[in-house]
Amino acid sequence: MIGVLFIVFFVFLGFAVPIAIAMAFGAWAPILLGAPGISGVGYLIRNAFSGADTTPIIAVPLFILAGAIMAEGGISRKLFDVFACVAGKRAGGLPCAVIMTCLFYGAISGSGPATTAAVGAMAIPFMEGLGYDKAFCAAIIAVSGGLGVIIPPSIPFVLYSLATGVSTGSLFMAGILPGIFIGICLMACAVWQCRKKGEDKVAIGEKVDELKKFGFIKLLRDSFWALLSPVIVLGGIYSGFFTPTEAACVSVFYSFIISIFVYKSVTAPQVLSLLRGAVKTYTPLLFIIAFAVAFGRVLTLLKAPALISDYMLSTFGSKITVLAAIVVVFFVIGMVMDQGPAIVIMAPLLLPIVSAMGVDPTHFGVIMVVNLSIGLATPPFGLDLFVAGTLAGLPPMAVAKKALPFIAVFAVAIIAITYLPPISLLLPGCA
Repeated sequence: MIGVLFIVFFVFLGFAVPIAIAMAFGAWAPILLGAPGISGVGYLIRNAFSGADTTPIIAVPLFILAGAIMAEGGISRKLFDVFACVAGKRAGGLPCAVIMTCLFYGAISGSGPATTAAVGAMAIPFMEGLGYDKAFCAAIIAVSGGLGVIIPPSIPFVLYSLATGVSTGSLFMAGILPGIFIGICLMACAVWQCRKKGEDKVAIGEKVDELKKFGFIKLLRDSFWALLSPVIVLGGIYSGFFTPTEAACVSVFYSFIISIFVYKSVTAPQVLSLLRGAVKTYTPLLFIIAFAVAFGRVLTLLKAPALISDYMLSTFGSKITVLAAIVVVFFVIGMVMDQGPAIVIMAPLLLPIVSAMGVDPTHFGVIMVVNLSIGLATPPFGLDLFVAGTLAGLPPMAVAKKALPFIAVFAVAIIAITYLPPISLLLPGCA
């Protein structure tokens, strides 16, 4: 029955059926064949509704809306100007400024594609004008955009929390150091490539001098309110002032106030358009979450978790090899499947296995999210490749070719995060 479920699911995906519908038909197939323990199609419908009818899920559209408001407000440019002013004249300084901007913007948007789009629209033309290869610029943006789903607040961490019951606040805190660690690794790769291939130091120096004429304090003051957003969100959660779901609501109101009244970069008529855009982004994800919950519960009734656990333990045996197998599986899944359904389907199946082997549930959430985040920039179907390629006017595979060194460095960082739990759990409140 389990085989039938997955065969139907992948056949529908092969015919380009939306993933939520493919999951619904996949879960329906065992019911039609009379699988024991499943009462009928009503069971599928009830679980789909219960999957969407939870209070914590409200955080997802709210974080999407907050990111959309900040993007419309031109926050990415304000952040980039600060980092470019500080690091621009050093070897690889501007690519590093782009990575740092993605790192901080991810703390505002909570989404990889949103980070890629917001930073890329500004940074690709800027860097190309200074002599950098367009595909190289797009590659940096595509890979660094993955930081947007690791640095809190993170939509995939919210989904993992919904699927497993692990504290959203603990996951947010656990994502900070891994995100910074991956960002540092990517910056080291950027510096090495710039030293190897060279840069137009004269043009870069002139542009940085133009920025410095505005004064670093003024640039910092302009970006201060944007930088304060993640501080308010995380500070409110860990002070006990509000829950993660309430923090998402606070993030929306804060974004509105800053963009409309402080930066004055968003007008009142634009608000309705931003609300519509957030709803359009969230609606497909809501259907995916709903049917992924039903899909997962059908798998549980078919005893898939126990079968998978027995297979992995008998095949791989040790914790090290099980984690290695899971990393490979996530890496492959990230190439072909969106993070939302991958997390909601796989997390409940695999968490009992790794928990029995002594892996902390919060650490496993980080392992899952960082592995799936690299899939955003991994060919052939990495979404960030398509976003960055569109912004640069290049085919996604041309961007992917230039992204390979960064993907390799990202993969090495993932291995370190997987086998060194303190990177995820060192900060207070992670466990």
